[in-house]
Amino acid sequence: MEEVNDLLQQRRAKVETFQASGINPFANGFTVTHNAQQIVSAHATDDNDKLEELDVTYRIGGRIMARRDFGKAAFLQLQDGSGRIQIYVARKQVGDEVFDHFKKFDIGDIVGIIGAPFRTKTDELSLRAAEICLLTKSLLPLPEKWHGLTDVETRYRQRYLDLIVNPDVRDVFRKRSRIVSLIREYMLDADYLEVETPMMHQVAGGATAKPFMTHHNTLDMDLFLRIAPELYLKRLVVGGFDRVFEINRNFRNEGISIQHNPEFTMMEFYRAYATYDDLMDYTEELICHLANKVCGGLVIPYGGKDVDLTPPWDRLTLNESIVKYGTVDMAVLQDRDQTFNYAQSLGLDLDSSMGHGKVLAEIFDEVVEPKLWKPTFITEYPTEISPLSRKNDQNPDVVDRFELFVVGRELANAFSELNNPLDQKERFLHQLEEKAAGDEEAHSMDEDYIRALEYGLPPTAGEGIGIDRLVMLLTNSASIRDVILFPQLRPEIS
Repeated sequence: MEEVNDLLQQRRAKVETFQASGINPFANGFTVTHNAQQIVSAHATDDNDKLEELDVTYRIGGRIMARRDFGKAAFLQLQDGSGRIQIYVARKQVGDEVFDHFKKFDIGDIVGIIGAPFRTKTDELSLRAAEICLLTKSLLPLPEKWHGLTDVETRYRQRYLDLIVNPDVRDVFRKRSRIVSLIREYMLDADYLEVETPMMHQVAGGATAKPFMTHHNTLDMDLFLRIAPELYLKRLVVGGFDRVFEINRNFRNEGISIQHNPEFTMMEFYRAYATYDDLMDYTEELICHLANKVCGGLVIPYGGKDVDLTPPWDRLTLNESIVKYGTVDMAVLQDRDQTFNYAQSLGLDLDSSMGHGKVLAEIFDEVVEPKLWKPTFITEYPTEISPLSRKNDQNPDVVDRFELFVVGRELANAFSELNNPLDQKERFLHQLEEKAAGDEEAHSMDEDYIRALEYGLPPTAGEGIGIDRLVMLLTNSASIRDVILFPQLRPEIS
């Protein structure tokens, strides 16, 4: 820390030196015409003879990432948003005064270069600087040894440093941007309307999760940061928008892990006159489309293994999956007491009053979910844990719902929507009983949503896809923090 403070003082002293010489160390107005990648691409096949024939100069701005000094000349590695290019700075080209100032530049400084392309004796494409000027003086030094920032907490907390020195991290977030753009393009091509719904809700609904609360002073009322946009999006389907989608943030006051961040990005979409079976096919097509575009194929690496996304994907009921991956007969799972005893044999610490459906869900989480490496749709979730889903016509104890699992984690949740306002109100009332009994994640009663259903929601299927987890999969990222630019962290200790 003392060394950093010494360097900080040295660089502050250089600021004063530059200012005394009439140089603004935080200048503005330098016009950039090209980036590093454009220059490299334009001359990828040009030899030095060809480059010497060209009458072309470039104006480029970027950060000095490395330098090698040779008395009256120096080579720089200049980095901008597109990549790196080598710069040759010689006293005889830029002049004595400019070169003397240049010798005081540090790694990390941002500079402007005007120069012409040439190739060095080692055949590296470079720019020969005719002019160089300081644009921003860096006061803090970059990490000396890279693969530099090895402390994970520092990487997440100081993401700006992580992005400066780690090209792999920049690549992940470029891919994330592309994935979101491709999803949006895919949805629009399928005639979905993109919408925006409220972030602050009077009633927390649309998912089973504990919400964050805030207070609106003018209205003197408590509000909840949304845990899901579902109930608003379905209101729009009631209103006549047959296909809608939203890509935006949700907020859930829950734990932080490699899979969970309290602020995360979801896409939810709803299609009238469709069933959850339709959405299984659509989800398969969408994710395969993304994998082909982003990863170049359907067999992709993740965590040192391959994931084969080639359709068709496996489809199992929740009970079938427990039988397949557990040590239990189907008959046991159809009786609540036997199911509870089986859960206890697995070492699960469950409340004895817990309903059959919740016990099955706990067993699934323990026995099945970690083993679902290849993409698998799990269907027929218990009605008890699915308060917004349509009951199955043949078996009202389960609903027409699926969750998609890949590499041992949930990626999507979808169902045929419950559009019977009488049934929906009964389920909300049951949720209120559970909330009164201490379940902080149970749904509240949303009277306006019931009223919307009373006007008539057409047969509809809806789905939520976790964008962060999808990006993790397609970029081979181990933690959700690796795909969120600024993940939530504990306060920094001074």
